[in-house]
Amino acid sequence: MPIIEVSHLTKEYQLGHITSLKENVLNTFRRLGGKPIQKREDFKALDDVNFTIEEGEVVGIIGHNGAGKSTLLKHLANISQPTKGKVIVRGSVAPLIEVGAGVNPELTGRENIFLNGAILGIPKKIIQQKLDEIIDFSELEQFIDTPVKRYSSGMTVKLGFSIATSMEADILIIDEVLAVGDLAFQKKCYDRMETLIYDNNTTVLIVGHNVRQLERMCNRMILMEAGRVKLDGDPNTICNEYYRYTDTKVELQSPNNSSNLIVPENATGDIEILAIDFFTDSSSSPTVKVKMHRPFKIRVHLRAKTDLKYAEISIGIHTTDFVYITKTNSTMLSRLPNLNKGEHIIECSIDNLLLNPSSYGVGMTISDTHQNCLWYKKNINNFQVIFGDIASTRLPIHPALVYIPFVWNIPSADIYEEASQYYKKIISPNQHS
Repeated sequence: MPIIEVSHLTKEYQLGHITSLKENVLNTFRRLGGKPIQKREDFKALDDVNFTIEEGEVVGIIGHNGAGKSTLLKHLANISQPTKGKVIVRGSVAPLIEVGAGVNPELTGRENIFLNGAILGIPKKIIQQKLDEIIDFSELEQFIDTPVKRYSSGMTVKLGFSIATSMEADILIIDEVLAVGDLAFQKKCYDRMETLIYDNNTTVLIVGHNVRQLERMCNRMILMEAGRVKLDGDPNTICNEYYRYTDTKVELQSPNNSSNLIVPENATGDIEILAIDFFTDSSSSPTVKVKMHRPFKIRVHLRAKTDLKYAEISIGIHTTDFVYITKTNSTMLSRLPNLNKGEHIIECSIDNLLLNPSSYGVGMTISDTHQNCLWYKKNINNFQVIFGDIASTRLPIHPALVYIPFVWNIPSADIYEEASQYYKKIISPNQHS
């Protein structure tokens, strides 16, 4: 029997139109006279949602802002009531829905631990046994007897996450909180999640925008769009569909003209970027679609408004969520370049582009020898890596950021000649057309 059943779940809200006193009076008279009144527009945050979740499943819920993810979790945690349909949850739930959710700001951290445990139906004796573990994980020993209203938002979430994941609930519901705190605490959060998933067999539902992390943690993924379940199934399949939609959206929004290359507020204005283009193979025409394992070139056209000696130029490639995959800097050259007043062309080339098929952006920083920022911007322009000679079905099931052409050696096995020839080509990409 499923531990969670969602059947025809619909949640409607009335959009917040402000009505005047005159309109309220007129509507009252219309109602008394049996006439129709002016109604507010209804908005369906959830629209006929149906699915079931088995015990022990780890389900990631993804989708763009406004897709209905958080609203769905609030119904599963019994925080909101549906307009139509029903939600059946068989087991205790530990919800961590929002920053500081379930934490009373007037109580101390220690008192909130006992309060949350009581809400979850956990005996006081069990809470006392886990008290030291919770305080230690939260890293709030010094402030545990201080009212939570004096905590920072990060401290509050640390406490809430520690309480929710330490209590032995059947279902853990988490919404957008795995990225809080410093990097060390984030690592602890992911380690705790993996313990719950792999050792305790806890049913976990996670909403987040770090799709790569969710794909690694979850054994099932639900993609939501406009309040509906668009796809439900294998994480790799669902995430690939999400990436394709995001890539299309990014491509449509791609800043491909010089009007977008404005001088950032933190720059001196001594450098003006006129254009940034991408080239592949021996093509002389710029492109935004580049095949993986092919030569790749970034060309920057800029204008120096004054003579600049020993320019430090940094160019990096980042994902659509601004994770830099690689960077290069002119300081790696034997001598720093001088940019005299006027226009210049700067080119950076890669012989073998190893990036996973997806959309990427380029960021660039130009500074002088005194580290004064002359120009800086992320996402200056976007390009898309597409499949080249390799078929998509030959890539690993779980995608990586880069695909380095390893050379395999299995003497005891028969190796297909087709695969052998392929790896020869990607190791020497300039040998093919």
